Parts: sequence; C-alpha cells; structure tokens
Amino acid sequence: MKIVAAVARPREPFALAECELAEPGPRELRVKVEACGLCRTDLSAKDHDYGTPLPAVLGHEGVGRVEALGDEVDGFAIGQRVLMSFGACGRCGECRQRMPAYCARAMDFNVFGRRPDGTGPITLEGQAITGHFFGQSSFASHAVVSTTNLVPLADDLPPTLMCGLACGVQTGVGAALNVLRVEPRDVLVVAGCGTVGLSAVMGAVIAGCASIIAIDRSDARLEVARSLGATRVINNRGLDRDALKRQLRQLGPTRAVDSTGAPEVIEAVFAALRRRGVLALAGLSRARTRISIDANRLMSSGRVIRGTVEGDADPRVFIPQMIAWYRRGQLPLEALVTSYPFVQINRAAEALDRGRAIKPVLFMD
Repeated sequence: MKIVAAVARPREPFALAECELAEPGPRELRVKVEACGLCRTDLSAKDHDYGTPLPAVLGHEGVGRVEALGDEVDGFAIGQRVLMSFGACGRCGECRQRMPAYCARAMDFNVFGRRPDGTGPITLEGQAITGHFFGQSSFASHAVVSTTNLVPLADDLPPTLMCGLACGVQTGVGAALNVLRVEPRDVLVVAGCGTVGLSAVMGAVIAGCASIIAIDRSDARLEVARSLGATRVINNRGLDRDALKRQLRQLGPTRAVDSTGAPEVIEAVFAALRRRGVLALAGLSRARTRISIDANRLMSSGRVIRGTVEGDADPRVFIPQMIAWYRRGQLPLEALVTSYPFVQINRAAEALDRGRAIKPVLFMD
C-alpha cells in the first residue's frame, strides 16, 4: 500500500514522501500510526554515522491501531491500539531471560533496521530503503511492526503521552529501578535532564529516594527536574570536570545515571561516587567516544560503572507497570511532552536538538 513517510538522509531535513509498504510477514502487524515520539537516537541515526543505512524511515516510539495481521500472530486483533517498543528476536538466550534489549540480533533489528531475513518492508520510488528501524519505522502514516515487543494499550490512554514509554521514559525509569535499584537511603545523581534523565528522577521518586541531585546546563530543565522531585539541582554550564566532581563529592552520591554521553560529565560523576557506588550509562555518546577511569581507584573503591540499554526492561512487563504508575499520578508524563503535527517533523527535530522541547511527539492525522 502507499503510505506517507518522513525519509531521513544524512544531515538533511526529513522529507515527507510517498512510499510503498509491503504486507506484514510472519509475526508482524500493519499499524496505522497515531503518534510517534522523536528521540535523540533518531537524530543520531540520521546525522551522526550511528550505523543505520540511509535513506531510512526512522521513528521508534510509535502508538497506533492494528490494521492487518501477518501469519503466526497471536494475542492481537484488528482495531486494537498498541504501543511499539524496540526490536528483538524473542528466541535467543538474552530474550529468554527477559533481557530483550541485549538480544543477540539487537543491532540488526534496531540500528540497521532489518527484518530477520535481512529485508525491509518499505520502498521509495521502486528502491528498497531502511524501513524496519527498531522493528517499526514509525515516522510514517503506517508501519509494518514486529510483534515481539508490542504492547496492548487501552483506548482511554492518550497516545501522545504513551509514546515515550516505548524507549526514552522506559530507559530512564528502568535505569533507576531495574539497573540501579535505587532505595530510600540512596543519594542519586542524574546527569542530563532530557527525557531519560527526567524519567530517572520520576523513577527514583517512585522508589522513595530522599536525595535526588539533577545536573544540566539548562535552568529551565532543572526547574522541571525540581518539579518532578529532584531535591537539589546543579547547573554545570561553565564547570570543568574537577569543579563538578568537587561539588558532587560533598553530597556523597551512592548511585548515578548519566544520559549526557559527555565524557567529562561521566568522569566527574564516577569520581564523585562513594565507595561501592554504581554509575549507569544510559546516554548515547558520539561515535568513538572514550572515557578515562583510574584503574587502581576503580579496584580499591569497589565502584561499578556499567551500561544499560532500554533500562534493562522487558517492555511487555515493564510498560504495563509504568502505565499503572501513570494512572496513579506517579508518572506525570505531561511534564515532558510537546506535541507537533507530523508535517512539522523538522520543527520538532530542531526543538529537540536546541533543547526547546524535552520529548517532542508527532501526531498523525
């Protein structure tokens, strides 16, 4: 069928174009997209040599309604609203252990945007383009979606607020609760107050953490962090690594999550941790970024530094839990979201890139 999609080319604006979408294959659905979040991962895939073959249809935080079922699909029905999370095979050892973010084929499905057989469902002017990004490619009017990490959504849930649960919010809340396992007695540092960082703040509040320190270069974002439960904020604009480390050491952090991907921030936060403190890296760095850690201090302090993808979450389990928190008022997603019509995708991307919007969400007509 013919669809309208936002086609990404390197360091160019997104271009709306008419494309052809193939029928869903085994364990796939066709979804009429209602809304899709815009994430820095999308911009990195387009502009920063992230490895995604271009041209591509990006978008990986989609919400929509099922229009068609492929073979071997169970548990979903035409007309049902669904949330589309990241791609995974559902069969490898990591997937069987409910760690689908570390799927053996995660790069194929998510970064390279390929089906298991190496193909994609989208063509442009008769040529195949990348069209299965994160198992969905939801910057489009319609998407062919893998069912592996598809989550049913109730009709009363606002689609524009739900989009971030697929990736950015899931990553931040999961980093706080699944990875760091924050407790009330912890002193948590959250570096970067975008969607991931602010979601980590919300997750820490859910855990009852009494001391949450938010770091960012934007006073406006720090105010959002404070409104969501941060007990202290630090504007690190103009602070070098040592100055930031000194400020943080006085506060005695036991846990930290970084969403900046900036080596100087990562190094400062790690050096400020108490003994046996843990730092989770949840932000995408530029290609070939390196950090410097003193090996002897790492050994003698018992500190831990580790990465996390998607907050170590199984979307089919964790997204329903986040929805329950949202319904109870514990996950105020409206504080993060700014909505844009799909035709304004470049305006939304600019707002995200320049820090004017925390979580831009595109809504389709």
